[in-house]
Amino acid sequence: MELFRLSATKVASGVKDGRFSAEDVVRSCLSRMESKEPEIHAMLTVTADAAIARARELDGRRSAGEDLGPLGGVPVILKDNMCTAGVKTTCASRILEKWVPPYDATVVRLLLEAGAVLLGKANMDEFAMGGSTENSAFGVTSNPWALDRVPGGSSGGSAAAVAAGYAPIALGSDTGGSIRQPASFCGVYGLKPTYGRTSRYGLVAFASSLDQIGPFARTAEDVALVMEVLGVHDPMDSTSQPVPADEFSQALAARDLKGKRIGYLKEVAEYDYDERMKKALSEAMKACEEAGAEMVEISLGTAIDHGLASYYILAPAEASSNLARFDGVRYGSSSKDSESLMELYLKTRKDGFGDEVKRRILTGTYVLSAGFYDAYYLKAQKVRKVIKQEFAKAFEKVDSIILPPSPTPAFKVGELIDDPIAMYMADVFTIPVNMAGLPGISINVGFSEEGLPLGVQFIAPRWGEKELLSTAVVMEHRFGGAKIADGGDL
Repeated sequence: MELFRLSATKVASGVKDGRFSAEDVVRSCLSRMESKEPEIHAMLTVTADAAIARARELDGRRSAGEDLGPLGGVPVILKDNMCTAGVKTTCASRILEKWVPPYDATVVRLLLEAGAVLLGKANMDEFAMGGSTENSAFGVTSNPWALDRVPGGSSGGSAAAVAAGYAPIALGSDTGGSIRQPASFCGVYGLKPTYGRTSRYGLVAFASSLDQIGPFARTAEDVALVMEVLGVHDPMDSTSQPVPADEFSQALAARDLKGKRIGYLKEVAEYDYDERMKKALSEAMKACEEAGAEMVEISLGTAIDHGLASYYILAPAEASSNLARFDGVRYGSSSKDSESLMELYLKTRKDGFGDEVKRRILTGTYVLSAGFYDAYYLKAQKVRKVIKQEFAKAFEKVDSIILPPSPTPAFKVGELIDDPIAMYMADVFTIPVNMAGLPGISINVGFSEEGLPLGVQFIAPRWGEKELLSTAVVMEHRFGGAKIADGGDL
């Protein structure tokens, strides 16, 4: 049995029962990573020795009769914008190339307390700014299903790692779709939780009012398992909400959608997007109806028509503020041979940031500047308020909303990298969810004729993750769980 193929739930169960050891699982995942990584390049840092030592420690504790926790022995990979004590956190940027944090992010601490084993840090778009993982300073990640295609972004390395079988679980961050879009491109599950559900403490900030950490997995059961670990209040994060911890696994009992009302968007039906994604959406809607749901047409005109434009004012504005701390003085890379403090700032940021990050810093600084704040930033905030109201009105009529996670399947490496506007347009269906602070999940519902994964996205009201998981597990019964990219079943 190839242990790297097991789900997180099966790994934890097998280690607990003594059917195999945590070390056996970790070695299987590391072997898989070693064989596939030269062609995929999903990882920036691999902590193989530490992972094996951690697995041995867990095996010893299990032998002594200790309960290892819900993730006992489960290998996990982190997007490289989450702080890890003693392990580099680069954000895929030259400016943090050698930075080693002195502490763990709260989500990392929670995973370790639950018995997980960290295998390493995944590639990403620099500072989470991008939709293809082509903006990394350390090379492009390939899609495991088609190596000439992107895995999506900005959490592309995490999604590719789960799809390739490196680990059953990976964490990403979602600011404008950076979990759901790569999950769709790579054919796995990706959950963006409600804003405030998971802690942001120790997450290197891109846009603080939008960022949220969530899991990638190959089964709905594994998503629920991880969310029961991560979905707790954290006093270290002022945006973390003190909502009661939820038993997400209760949602897994769903076998149909009887009594559910699922909204589909009038605006999406009128939108010009890829026929393959239209077919995937149509088949998913049909599956929902066959499972007993009532499909209801709704409208989110502001969200679809103006969400993208307002996001690309608000997110760069927050980024320009958050990234001001990378100045070559306190930590991270520092330019040499500067004759003045101003020259140090300029050289460090010129050499340390990539083109996309510079573009967003300049945009953000512009919209916050005197004379343009009211015209751009303030107006975008008003649009955001309308989007929230629009969703609230829609959820008076429906329990959840279905729409594509992206206008297209995975596109080719290099296809959009020189056209930032086209790259931004790829976020049109994911961004409104972040603007309203809602939870959303992307699931695989099949493949195109050329073998590219096709996903659909479900959105629920705030704190509606259980609603999403109950829908996801019903869809899993219909379409099957996610598969590892060599065609092997779980």
